Amino acid sequence: MFFYLSKILAFFLSPFLWVFLMWLYSFKTKVEGRAKKLRVIGLVILYLCSNHFLIDELYRAYEPITEDHDLLNTKYDGAIILGGLGTIDERLGKINFSYSGDRLLQTLTLYKAGRLDKIIFTGGSGSIEFPTHREGIYMYKYLRQLQIPDSDLVMEMASKNTYENAIFTKKLVDSLHLKQHFLLVTSASHMPRAMAVFKKAGFTNITPYVTNRISGPRRFTPDHLLIPEPSAAAALNWLLHEWLGYLIYKLKGYA
Repeated sequence: MFFYLSKILAFFLSPFLWVFLMWLYSFKTKVEGRAKKLRVIGLVILYLCSNHFLIDELYRAYEPITEDHDLLNTKYDGAIILGGLGTIDERLGKINFSYSGDRLLQTLTLYKAGRLDKIIFTGGSGSIEFPTHREGIYMYKYLRQLQIPDSDLVMEMASKNTYENAIFTKKLVDSLHLKQHFLLVTSASHMPRAMAVFKKAGFTNITPYVTNRISGPRRFTPDHLLIPEPSAAAALNWLLHEWLGYLIYKLKGYA
């Protein structure tokens, strides 16, 4: 029930839905002057939500600053990669990686450098529409194609969200009696929620490794400051999803 409720709430949180409803109402209202005000307000909201500079500042304030692990030589018992790396192509029987595929690429670099004993992947299907698209199944196939031995892989394939990622992974690594000095690998904007949940689940020696960071160097060029961009609007939508997720997890006692 919680899984479905979170998806519904995320849908209604979108500012673009509210702008659409606002404009729709502007064509229905018969109150003089209200329609124009609603349309102007909607335009202002759209502009602010697609301003790269503003969205970049929001991400900069939220994404954690961590050690640059690539400049260190620390070895870990494993790296836990959180799912959500792409979409499943049933016809070809493979995963098509998205922007979040950076989680895997960064982990493979550490593994090939001999700094990880295990690659631990956690993720089933987070989709209401495609519950059979268990990402872990396809990730296992992909990693075996890279000739990574079974002995170095730990695959959790049943979880549907971050909370289940943590709970199911903890049970799995405990059952395998693994040493648990782990890296936690996920997107920078997802890391605050992920770290809180994994610590609550009982991981006591876990280090964040952020990937695909959205915020970059602060820029003051005219295009970045003034020109609206669809990619900024999409980034805001994802950040709102993260904020809502963290709030719900706090209220539920998951984080």
